[in-house]
Amino acid sequence: MRLDPGVFKPWKFHFRFSLLNYQIILLSHDQIIIMNKVTTYFRESYKELLEKVTWPNWLQLQQSTMIVLGATLVITAIVWMMDFVAAGGLNFIYKLF
Repeated sequence: MRLDPGVFKPWKFHFRFSLLNYQIILLSHDQIIIMNKVTTYFRESYKELLEKVTWPNWLQLQQSTMIVLGATLVITAIVWMMDFVAAGGLNFIYKLF
């Protein structure tokens, strides 16, 4: 299988000079395409967060926080009770032997 020179050109590179760390970075054509895709992803994600996401107001945020806090306390109490019962049961079994 022969590669078409018009499709695969590893000798084409892009030079970029970074002023922050004073390094010259050598990027291939494929790396540039990947970087463009990553940049596009972050740009579109930022736009979505600003324009499409419905953020809760202060009252909704407080209500949701109280619900989560209450559920956390209830589940903590249930797990503590299960642990207490299991420890008591095991201590009873250990005392038998």
